Amino acid sequence: MILATTPDPEDLDPFREEGETPFEAPDDSVFDAPAADADEDDDEALRRDAGVVESSRASRHWWDRNADEYQDEHGEFLGDARFTWCPEGLDEADARLLGEVAGRDVLEIGAGAAQCSRWLAARGARPVALDISHRQLQHSLRIDQARGADPVAVVQADAAVLPFADGSFDLACSAYGAVPFSADTAALMREVHRVLRPGGRWVFSVTHPIRWAFPDEPGVEGLTATASYFDRTPYVEQDDEGRATYVEHHRTVGDRVRELVGAGFRLLDLVEPEWPAGLDQEWGGWSPLRGRLFPGTAIFVAERG
Repeated sequence: MILATTPDPEDLDPFREEGETPFEAPDDSVFDAPAADADEDDDEALRRDAGVVESSRASRHWWDRNADEYQDEHGEFLGDARFTWCPEGLDEADARLLGEVAGRDVLEIGAGAAQCSRWLAARGARPVALDISHRQLQHSLRIDQARGADPVAVVQADAAVLPFADGSFDLACSAYGAVPFSADTAALMREVHRVLRPGGRWVFSVTHPIRWAFPDEPGVEGLTATASYFDRTPYVEQDDEGRATYVEHHRTVGDRVRELVGAGFRLLDLVEPEWPAGLDQEWGGWSPLRGRLFPGTAIFVAERG
């Protein structure tokens, strides 16, 4: 895998605000205190438009603020080197949606703490873990240091502006990362297509689009549709000054297919994992109650032409 050039770190994230520093490895004390002091309890939740820059900034700041809590809450389920596609627990070890990974250059998009990349590396792949969040990538280094292993290669950048040369990777993957937080996923698909080699696979999982019609609740209140599946207005949380602190974008199944085909991909499969017997753990709006009635995850498997 070769970068187009050796970029200036400031250029890796075009939405970096003035005065912010690029990614650096943490020192030994970086996890002794919370990443930030931010109280989001009073943020207003609503549906409104949110553009590319606002969405990117909101995602970067939200994940920087919440990376510690996220890893504390879900780290045991995710493991240090497990490749699971979804809260239903479908693992790549069983699904093999990427095909053969040994000897392949793989880009993990929205990698978080790079658990999937670590699994790939253990099976002979050459992964690069990309995430918009500085704090999430610090957790990747923390895990590698604790394991006494060579660190996974990480890059801090926006998934819609990939800092790689054309045809740098054999495979690209994303397990609930980046795609739903991007305002222009058609552009994101084109970027992934650009950095893949001919015949390369692009596999990503997202919240199943049908879930957007239902409240994001694990109990019975999450079983009744309260919104239109066809309403693509973003979900936004904003502070008292109207600045977005969290943004998530909805696309229908048809939208996703058209984005992929429009970018030059061929859709190979659409996987809707069933809720497995014996899994009693809830994860946000995912629960045994809802999972046994309708899908919570959609995994798109596509191939570059």
